[in-house]
Amino acid sequence: MKVTVENKKGLNKDLKVFVDKKTMNTYMDEKFEEIKGTINLKGFRPGKVPREILKRQFGKAIFSEVLDKVLKDTSTKALEENKIKPAGQPKLDLKIYGEDKDLEYVLSVTELPKVDVKSMENIKFDEYSVKIDPKESEKRISEIAKNQPNFKVAPAQASAKEKDLVIFDYTAKVDNESFKGGEGKNTQLTLGKDLFLKGFDKQLIGVKKGDEKIVEAILPENFPEKHLVNKKAKFNCKITEIKNPEEVKINDEFAKNLGAKDLNDLKSLITKQINDEYKNSLDRLSKDQILKEIEKFKVSEIPENLLEEEVKILSQGMTEEDAKKSKKNFEEIAKKRIKVGLILNEFGEQNKIKVNEQELQAEVQKQIRMMPGQEKMVMDFYQKNPSALASLRGTVYEEKIINLIKEKAKPNKKEITKDEAEKILKQSQKQHLDQELKDQRKPEKKVEAKKIIEDKTKRKPVKTKSSLKKTKKVSKK
Repeated sequence: MKVTVENKKGLNKDLKVFVDKKTMNTYMDEKFEEIKGTINLKGFRPGKVPREILKRQFGKAIFSEVLDKVLKDTSTKALEENKIKPAGQPKLDLKIYGEDKDLEYVLSVTELPKVDVKSMENIKFDEYSVKIDPKESEKRISEIAKNQPNFKVAPAQASAKEKDLVIFDYTAKVDNESFKGGEGKNTQLTLGKDLFLKGFDKQLIGVKKGDEKIVEAILPENFPEKHLVNKKAKFNCKITEIKNPEEVKINDEFAKNLGAKDLNDLKSLITKQINDEYKNSLDRLSKDQILKEIEKFKVSEIPENLLEEEVKILSQGMTEEDAKKSKKNFEEIAKKRIKVGLILNEFGEQNKIKVNEQELQAEVQKQIRMMPGQEKMVMDFYQKNPSALASLRGTVYEEKIINLIKEKAKPNKKEITKDEAEKILKQSQKQHLDQELKDQRKPEKKVEAKKIIEDKTKRKPVKTKSSLKKTKKVSKK
């Protein structure tokens, strides 16, 4: 293989690649050898079909496969040997090709610009830690206790009242006919919450243990037996137990029921939980500060193809006229995004940051947990959409890079109270809203300002080296 590099305007290069006929024939021989054992032709034993016959019948198809492989192998090698990192997909133009011929093609590529990340360690950002007052943890535990009512058996002959727990068996009928689902054993209702059927539990106020009570209620829209929906049913209820609510005692036993070792352990766990809630939000602010600092870094040149691609993404869903009016503004946003992506990517490569399969699957599980009740749908989505999975990999990749920058850079460490944390977060939110309103007032920008702001603040995951080096599939003219 011979490669000649021709520098063109800016970051654009043409790589002229030549592969001699002998090498091409070697690839063909390997392919014929690979398939001959799988071909069954009448009159020939498996694996004994002559080469000429195989060539006559399958030559064009085999050459097509071989050509694709050679182009892939040689283009990748040409880029690596010349230390060229492509920005986006290179374009391939076939000049000479065919069976028993030399191969010659031109690989037109836009090279990634040179990026200096030496000053990454000088980045400054605020690193917050939130000091949680013990009273905050105690308050949270009290709230948990209130939502976990405890009950004790009511005195004999006690009448049921609101907030009491009534336990009963029932049989139900519609128009004096029994129906599927019309029986229940040890059914429990907390009176006053109206969680069974509308108006049902109010009719149980005043009952005593051992009572029988006829309760009438309308069967709901989601009742499984569709022909009974909105029908009035009569429930013959046999009261088996009445329990009164009692205050939950916050002690070691209570803590153990929640999965802690004891009450002190529960307090520690709750403190950490509250701290983490604020830390996650404050960490995002720290990340925004880091990204703002990175925007100040110099990049020699922004590749035009990446700029065009990013502007197209920002213009999605807009009319041609509105997109044209907003082009200048979009280009500014796109340049910042691309610059940050290039810098982060270079830093990640220099530090050999990789995303392994375990990390990727952990992120998938995280996404699944964020959508309770739709776990299967989310899993299927990522299984059936490689591009979505690749985007998720980019998210993990970016987070790993940011975390490494935090380790190497110079944080301004601040210990703050919960109230101070809330003030900082509210101020940050206000700044984003102010920016949103500012963008909405711009006459040239008739777009969804909210979406642009969200995109800008959230930032897209940076493009990894592998995604930048994809080569367009060859069209054989």
